[in-house]
Amino acid sequence: MLLKSQKADGLIQIQEVNELIDPFKEEIMGQVQAGQNEQPPEPFKKSDLVFPSGEKLPQCWMDSNYKSK
Repeated sequence: MLLKSQKADGLIQIQEVNELIDPFKEEIMGQVQAGQNEQPPEPFKKSDLVFPSGEKLPQCWMDSNYKSK
């Protein structure tokens, strides 16, 4: 799955989608999609990521207590 970084404005290939949808994980592993060479995986904060359209990630992916708020 591709997401966009709010800070670097580049696309990020997410390694494990299960980590992305887990509300207890604050960081996920991904690879920056830049240039012809494949970049090494690195951690990204989920709060810094959005969908390529600019839409924020669902709250249920970010906060384990989203229903109680």
